[in-house]
Amino acid sequence: MENWRERLTQFMQGRYGGNDTFNKALFGVFLFFLLLAIFTGRTAVSTTLNLIAIAVLIYSYFRIFSRNIARRQAENQKFLEITAPVRSLFGKKSADKTHRIFSCPKCGQKMRVPMGKGKIEITCPNCRNKFIKRS
Repeated sequence: MENWRERLTQFMQGRYGGNDTFNKALFGVFLFFLLLAIFTGRTAVSTTLNLIAIAVLIYSYFRIFSRNIARRQAENQKFLEITAPVRSLFGKKSADKTHRIFSCPKCGQKMRVPMGKGKIEITCPNCRNKFIKRS
């Protein structure tokens, strides 16, 4: 039983592995096209959607088994840069449930302020601008 694990570990040694955001997105795109193909029935559109889904899956596996780690990391970084505005809309706002984050209206500096204190005057540590917010 241990033999196959050793072989798999040895095979994957020096390979990218592909457990990154870009590969997760590729898998989501694959599932999207696959489901679209299933719901369109047996048509030429369905065949095209299946081919697109398979091509995306093949590219995803290519990235997983690639030995060019620097290139795969650069691809992932580029993907993260391109999708940053969209991901920020859906991402976690704050994991801290006891504080709120405010930005200074003058310089944009972010500040962490305790929640539940009512209306408070906040002084920016960067530019000393004072503004009032409800915490």
